[in-house]
Amino acid sequence: MAGGEPGEPNSEEFVYGEEDFVLQAASWGDPGSAPSRFDQVLLAGWSDRMERGLFRYRLGPLPTRVVPGPVRLVAQLNEQRGVERRPPPPVRSLPDPFHPGAFNFTRLRPAELLFRLRRTGGPGPPPDPLLVAINASPLEQGHVLLLPEPARRLPQVLTAPALRGALEAALLSAHPGFRVGFNGLGGGASVNHLHLHGLYLDQPLPQEEAPAEPLGPRLGLLRAGPAPAFLFFAPGPAALESVSRAVCQAAEHLAGVGLAYNVLATRGAPPAGPGAGGSRGLRVLLWARRPLFGPKAGEPFAVALCELAGLLPLPAEPLYRDITEVQALSAIRQHLLPEPELLRLGGELARLLES
Repeated sequence: MAGGEPGEPNSEEFVYGEEDFVLQAASWGDPGSAPSRFDQVLLAGWSDRMERGLFRYRLGPLPTRVVPGPVRLVAQLNEQRGVERRPPPPVRSLPDPFHPGAFNFTRLRPAELLFRLRRTGGPGPPPDPLLVAINASPLEQGHVLLLPEPARRLPQVLTAPALRGALEAALLSAHPGFRVGFNGLGGGASVNHLHLHGLYLDQPLPQEEAPAEPLGPRLGLLRAGPAPAFLFFAPGPAALESVSRAVCQAAEHLAGVGLAYNVLATRGAPPAGPGAGGSRGLRVLLWARRPLFGPKAGEPFAVALCELAGLLPLPAEPLYRDITEVQALSAIRQHLLPEPELLRLGGELARLLES
């Protein structure tokens, strides 16, 4: 596979150290400020693959509008993705094992790989290297996949080393809208082979600043946006390992009680909000949801991490033009837990993380 064996220096490695972390990304008032080295290499490679025709379609500027209403959902029209995207294989159950006969990332063409992320130096032991590859059916410019070594053939179950590597990638970007995320089995994952997404989403999210209700010393409940989420916070690089382990411990508990989950990491204020003091860091959102296996009849759109965060990539112009906030929230919230169950689950997670 392009890039050589893990850990071997080569021209396709992106080697970084703690000095490459961008602790304070550009503000939304100046999203066009100087890109980081990571942004430059990723976007140049991504654009090169687009020019070489390695994507399923050519992605230009996407029509975008804010859906009227207090939640301020952002709708985007991406008709080509709706038509050209590879149909996702069926997921049979939450603990579905890796199936070598189904599409998986060992089948990527070498040219689809951009580089291998590898950290040297502190803080703490480095995470496992991640391959950065194009998503051939992109949602946005610069949409990439973050892949732990594909030859390990791990199923789509989030691991702390993979999440930590993705969170470090988020800190390598100087763009305020570069986010990383994960769709679990039964929660919108389209490939049962361990991967995360990296996305440049050019819209601020309410989840970046809104205060969370404390559930415990390490956990909050964030109600901002279309779907409440459990909130974890990393004020800087030194906290990424403990936050990654806590998120994955919580996700394992969700799977153990028969729930699916999605994860999104975004730059943001401390859990108490921007007026409570403390510097910005990484907010990691964990959504618990009812699992869904296969498409659900009558749904206007599938619900995965983008929709839970308030971004609606829509496949048809009439739907993009006419959808209302009430319709969109109804489609999203049918997958969520009733509030008493959500609060009971939050208490379980808080006790689990402190035990």
